[in-house]
Amino acid sequence: MTVIDSDTQGPWAAEDDDMPLSTRLSIADALTLGNAACGFLAVYFTTTGVLVPHLMGQTDGGMTRSSAATAVTLLLLASVFDLFDGLVARKLRSSAMGAELDNLSDLISFGLAPAYFVVVWGLVSDGVHQRLSAVAAIVVLLAVVLRLARFSCTTVRDGVFQGMPSPFGALTVISVVLLQLPFVPTLLAIVGVAWLMVSRVEYPKPRGRLAVAVLAWVAISIGCLTAWTVGAPGGEQLLKTGAALQVILAAVIPLFATARRANAFRVNRRDRAAQLP
Repeated sequence: MTVIDSDTQGPWAAEDDDMPLSTRLSIADALTLGNAACGFLAVYFTTTGVLVPHLMGQTDGGMTRSSAATAVTLLLLASVFDLFDGLVARKLRSSAMGAELDNLSDLISFGLAPAYFVVVWGLVSDGVHQRLSAVAAIVVLLAVVLRLARFSCTTVRDGVFQGMPSPFGALTVISVVLLQLPFVPTLLAIVGVAWLMVSRVEYPKPRGRLAVAVLAWVAISIGCLTAWTVGAPGGEQLLKTGAALQVILAAVIPLFATARRANAFRVNRRDRAAQLP
């Protein structure tokens, strides 16, 4: 047994030894904090590069595109951090604060940031829709809050989420805005995404090949944003195509999930009928 003389230790050693394990950050926690930082920076770039120039009457389209693309790219990176913190926590470890840190970071990146993006969209759009856009933003924010709270206190079967995951929902809300549709369809689509986040529709968890597909999709999306920012030929079409695919995917998954549950119900009912005398 090794005996350590307390008199030879520095003044910080005792404090470190007395530090509860629950307050020591793990690698997974550091990734979670990266998620929160990306969410905050997305709000920062949306404010300084989109909202403030609009309020000051500055019409630099290049700066606006660059700032908007940077904000969306940061949210994409936040989703990557959110993906990897769970994977790392399962492989290594997470502190007792891990779940709380994850919820708080998700609230910033996938609740506050997209809701703020919607508010700014309402302010800079052609018509004056500040109040309606603010209502839509509140709906998005509350949907994420309710979803995260429900996720913390309910248990679902392994391998699925109940309701659209908040990173997927946030990116879908942003994609709806980037499509630049008329105001009313955009508003309805945003509210629809918020409803899917608090619904009971099952979404698969990104593991294995699905996780690789998510990373590939993030890389493609960042490429589309970059092409749009630098004004590359077809850059705007690439951006709108990517945004449309995101929205279509968000709409198709619930249809497949509903069809699968209906088919399982029919099979179960048929099996019960076959067992009757």
